[in-house]
Amino acid sequence: MADEIARAALTTIPVLAGYDGPLERLGGLTNLVYRAGDFCLRIPGKGTEEYINRANEAVAAREAAKAGVSPEVLHVDAGTGMMVSRFVADAETMSPEKFKLRPGSPARAGEVFRKLHNSGAMFPFRFELFAMIDDYLKVLSTKDVVLPPGYHDVVREAETVRTALAAHPLPLAACHCDPLCENFLDTGERMWIVDWEYSGMNDPLWDLGDLSVEGKFDTAQDEELMRAYFGGEPKPVERGRVVIYKAMCDLLWTLWGLLQLANNNPVDDFRAYADGRFARCKALMETAEFSRHLAAVRQG
Repeated sequence: MADEIARAALTTIPVLAGYDGPLERLGGLTNLVYRAGDFCLRIPGKGTEEYINRANEAVAAREAAKAGVSPEVLHVDAGTGMMVSRFVADAETMSPEKFKLRPGSPARAGEVFRKLHNSGAMFPFRFELFAMIDDYLKVLSTKDVVLPPGYHDVVREAETVRTALAAHPLPLAACHCDPLCENFLDTGERMWIVDWEYSGMNDPLWDLGDLSVEGKFDTAQDEELMRAYFGGEPKPVERGRVVIYKAMCDLLWTLWGLLQLANNNPVDDFRAYADGRFARCKALMETAEFSRHLAAVRQG
């Protein structure tokens, strides 16, 4: 069925209209993604239009390609969200395991983040963490889905985090904002980033904290990532922001998982996904280490 949808899509896209070669299904939690020869075809998943602005994504994908961190975009339909980009040959789609096994991969991720954040690219969306939490809660209030016990309590506690982050804000930069390991393609010499659905202008250290969580990075990997990004030892305030965003991304993506559950996305057990992320967020926020990092960020 999915392959039939992809074949039908090919006929509507000028750059792929004559293509009759093999279609190779690639990863993707919410979308259908295929390799078609030298091209990569992305077909949006059902229900994603409720929370993704495809016009914003199209601009961001093109800007990221211009910045040299993402493959060239060859076709995009902002109405349907259909997108075709150049396929990156000889690159490994990353995973938490590959970030452990491929030497230097956390450093290459740090370097590509630095390149993106320093590129001067302007994305149309402002990724505002706490506003997004509010928006997701609004959408969920219309769905038949139960929040994990204690969620609203943790959101209230996150207000102290919000105040600390706002005390000494970093200049906004073009950020990926959803750095799942699978959105990284590694050639061994350089890292590419794909999938700009959630991208926006954001505190750049969100990207580092989020990748650390998604990749289940250990202390050595975190150090490698940060040292490559900062060009040496990070300051306590920089390190603190990265750790704080580890907790905050789990808080946000808990709600994202519940949206997938409400939309009956069959790809994963999104109840377990949401509950697991929430438990990890709560556990980190309750540590003495988290309080120390929060104090460092507050002091600036």
